[in-house]
Amino acid sequence: MSSSSPFCKPVSRWIAIAVAIMAAIGSGQSKADTHGFRDIRVEVVGEGRPVLMIPGLNSAGETWTETCAALQADHVQCHIVTLPGFAGQPAIGQVAEGDWLDAMRDRLLDYVEVRKLERPVVMGHSLGGFVALQMAVERPAAFDRVIVVDALAFLGAVQNPAATAESSRPMAEAMRTRMREQDEAAYRAGIVNAVQGMTRDPRRVDTLVAWGEASDRATTAQAMYEMLTLDLRGRLGEVRVPTLVLGSWAAYARFGATRDSVEQTFKTQYAELDGARIELSDDGYHFLMWDDPQWLQAQVRDFLPAAGR
Repeated sequence: MSSSSPFCKPVSRWIAIAVAIMAAIGSGQSKADTHGFRDIRVEVVGEGRPVLMIPGLNSAGETWTETCAALQADHVQCHIVTLPGFAGQPAIGQVAEGDWLDAMRDRLLDYVEVRKLERPVVMGHSLGGFVALQMAVERPAAFDRVIVVDALAFLGAVQNPAATAESSRPMAEAMRTRMREQDEAAYRAGIVNAVQGMTRDPRRVDTLVAWGEASDRATTAQAMYEMLTLDLRGRLGEVRVPTLVLGSWAAYARFGATRDSVEQTFKTQYAELDGARIELSDDGYHFLMWDDPQWLQAQVRDFLPAAGR
């Protein structure tokens, strides 16, 4: 096949991506710089455009391992976060009631400043997506792009669109109290139940259970409480950079959800974010980077080239 063939570039590109993935996975930690920053574990992989990758509730940074490896062919430098209190990472000291997510936002903004990351992309999954939005609201000029993976601007409105932060507080408080006071067996059963339907892969379910058991209970309960009582919808107009929102719906079909109904939920939640691009996977469950990796990687790859190049 001649070098002028229209098939050469696509084929060579996918070969390069495959080589990058195998090299990154095969080398383990040897190519990574892992360090701590204000109780946050950060693993830095690769050279190029900085992308801050934030996992979700109880999750380790390994959530993003395969995604980061796939993006190495696109000259991306991954800054993969594990938040304190999650997946075996030591919890932070006591923070003011209701301020844990704000503390994570501020510490990650400090990380961007201290590491002198020039207008990085911030990408977060679930709770990490919410923190990414908080960061972009708080410091709009600091980022080039925002990528939100299966996260909403106000979790409290999922079941009741008329809910407010205040009306959600009693239910969230009851949930937090129950989580704090459960015996170990009941708490573990809650973890196992909570992760069912989050991924199609049973082996990944086992990983999520292990991460949940290794997470600090007080941190998990507080983070969940804040997710249910913080409403970012009215502040999304302060986000000044292009934002990609990737969502899932297939796992909720058994509860009566349809692709259209879930898409409408995302559109309603992000109505104040001018120009937000919303895309839904047809196959993935909540952990889209595991269940529909090629789709997610393609969406991210398509979104990055216009980001300041």
